[in-house]
Amino acid sequence: MLTTQGFSQISLVPRPLELKETGSGNIFTIKAETPVILTSDKLLPSAEFLVQYVQQYYGVQLKTSKKPAKVNGVVLSIDPAAGGQGAYMLEVTASGVSIKGADETGVFYGVQSLLQLLPANKTTALDLPGVWVKDAPRFGYRGVMLDVGRHFFPVEFVKKFIDYLAIHKINTMHWHLTEDQGWRIEIKKHPQLTAKGAYRNGTIVGHYPGSENDNERYGGFYTQDQVKDIVAYAAKRYITVVPEIEMPGHASAAIAAFPNLSCFPNEPTNLGKLPSEVSKANPGKQVQETWGVHDDVFCAGNDSVYQLLEDVMDEVVPLFPSTLFHIGGDECPKANWKRCPRCQVRMKEHNLKDEHELQSYFVQRMEKYINSKGKILIGWDEILEGGLAPNAWVMSWRGEAGGIEAAKQNHDVIMSPTTYCYFDYYQGKSKTEPLAIGGYLPLNKVYSYNPFPDALTAEQAKHIKGIQANLWTEYVESPSKAEYMLMPRLAAIAEVAWSPQEGKSWEDFTRRMERLYDQYKLIGANYAKSAYEVRQTVIIESVNNKANVTFKTDAYNPDIRYTLDGSIPSANSLKYTKSFDVYRSAIIKAGVFKNGELKGNVSEQRIVLD
Repeated sequence: MLTTQGFSQISLVPRPLELKETGSGNIFTIKAETPVILTSDKLLPSAEFLVQYVQQYYGVQLKTSKKPAKVNGVVLSIDPAAGGQGAYMLEVTASGVSIKGADETGVFYGVQSLLQLLPANKTTALDLPGVWVKDAPRFGYRGVMLDVGRHFFPVEFVKKFIDYLAIHKINTMHWHLTEDQGWRIEIKKHPQLTAKGAYRNGTIVGHYPGSENDNERYGGFYTQDQVKDIVAYAAKRYITVVPEIEMPGHASAAIAAFPNLSCFPNEPTNLGKLPSEVSKANPGKQVQETWGVHDDVFCAGNDSVYQLLEDVMDEVVPLFPSTLFHIGGDECPKANWKRCPRCQVRMKEHNLKDEHELQSYFVQRMEKYINSKGKILIGWDEILEGGLAPNAWVMSWRGEAGGIEAAKQNHDVIMSPTTYCYFDYYQGKSKTEPLAIGGYLPLNKVYSYNPFPDALTAEQAKHIKGIQANLWTEYVESPSKAEYMLMPRLAAIAEVAWSPQEGKSWEDFTRRMERLYDQYKLIGANYAKSAYEVRQTVIIESVNNKANVTFKTDAYNPDIRYTLDGSIPSANSLKYTKSFDVYRSAIIKAGVFKNGELKGNVSEQRIVLD
């Protein structure tokens, strides 16, 4: 049951199951002397997160205590009555704060909600409203993928990325560690994978296929100690890190390190029309410098390929407690396999009718090894082609069809369709946004998603275990750009994953987002203002020689100001209240203002009338 009382004053994202405002008589103020009391050592990560957050962003140093205090404080405890896994109850009264979690994870989520009750500006007057919250997650898997293959991100940012996930109650980070453009994890038995495979000789400039090559050596990788550190950091935020080692496609970096892994070791890598000068002078196998899908994939007929990948598994699996292990499996062209003698022999030996079945053989062979390590294989929906591995999970990205088919075959599924979940897409008009891969995925489209397809029966739908957003990084070259592409769409995907479909309200979400935007600003996140962009719809009525103009945004109760003469609007410009008619040619510029400040970009529309 969703109780809406008090929602006009209190804004939590994701939306909780139940929330009641209990009145001004229950305001509690957090001060330096306010203790954070934990009833179990297991709750120390939650207590530490709260203490560190308040100190970093408000300058108030709280202390933890394992004993009841003489002064009122924030009490963290475990209470199975709070509900199922990840559930919690939060209550703020004049005598303190109580967070009761069904488990440790629930307590941590209660802390995240508490932090959203704090003022959204830097102050030492930390007043909390009187409130009672009962909450629990919709899905057990709430994920975001970070691609570090196309562009490499330092350890410090990966940790910050994890913190961003944590404040949105995301519980899984899918870590895309290997790609055509770089191998990013240390393998001690095969150091050449990073010595050669972690660095490319250049990168195309601009949108694919590019205008030139920057001719700059680029790359990096994570040592196993760094991986352990990141995984431990995530675990303290109750986030599971799922590793991905791509196979059999997207293997150019590994092949650059070990050419014999290719069907054709002596054929030089096709680097497109703009190879770097270094690569031109040194033909042969190279780490990819351009984007897209490439024919040079792991040779399915070569046993040394499987041996090397098993060696990789031997070192990678122990680094990640995650039950799931992602093997990619997507975008594997079959052209080389079709002309490879060893692949054709393999197909005859195993009575495989085509190269799709050869890929299925490849995946199933690797699944047996992964299962022997106590892990479950998960892959992109192409692993359905040629026959699905017996125990595999499917991550459905090419729409929902793969997920539907897998669920009908009684396999577990994570929904991740491009149309709702690809955060490398533009979130506003391309001419006003930083360079992106393409597409158009505004905040409202992300929020509108329901991961349960109508095509599934109730029983089949039980195999939909969660949802994941993906941040591919062909055009995301820096931490600040990653933050921009991630937020605020992260909030929308988090609410889809956490909150029930019943009671879903776009208007209420946009209202609550206003508070979260302020929190983003407080913590220094470079979030996109695209939700404030004014979308202009113009309908020309030729008979009457006029144009009707309508404005829309993804912002709550926006104060839209506009001009008709091409000048930049100010807080004193014409105020938009409803659609209007224009009877002469005009250059309409419009923007959203809040407290007199322009939010987001100014949109422009030219109208030509006779």
